[in-house]
Amino acid sequence: MKESFTPKKIRAAASAAGLRFAVVVSRFNSFITERLLAGALDALEAAGAAEESVEVVRVPGSFEIPLAAKKLAEADRADAIIAVGCILRGETAHFDYVASEVARGVQLAQLDTGVPVIFCVLTCDTLEQAIDRAGLKSGNKGYDAGLAAVEMANLSKQLKSKKLPPVASSSGKKAPRGKRQ
Repeated sequence: MKESFTPKKIRAAASAAGLRFAVVVSRFNSFITERLLAGALDALEAAGAAEESVEVVRVPGSFEIPLAAKKLAEADRADAIIAVGCILRGETAHFDYVASEVARGVQLAQLDTGVPVIFCVLTCDTLEQAIDRAGLKSGNKGYDAGLAAVEMANLSKQLKSKKLPPVASSSGKKAPRGKRQ
């Protein structure tokens, strides 16, 4: 009888104790972003983050979020960063360009630095949709982002500290990491 296949599992802790966080928040559409910010801060506090371990950086609009996030990550000021913004569709293609480039910029910031950057930039067709996601019908996406930041900060630290053993090749000999056969 074959034993069941049970891979090693790595799970992140849900505690923010000892971790540092930054929240980059857009002032544009502040009616929404302030609610998202409050939700993110509530989640960090509930997870045990110390007040002095959380920085809030304000930028003019969502387009400026990626640069601020990358600078914070490069300066090693946070174990995870939360990017908070709100882009509402208008009558021109401006929405499409801004939304796409902000998402791309946030992704590049985290990939370039290795610091998790949580994407909490609402891209909504209407103000009502944004209001729903900032604390009404759909909960507060800022709170969800705060929880994700705690999880990813812990997971990132775990993955950095774990030394993985060499992988065996198909011939049974150990192959150097990165040269799997």
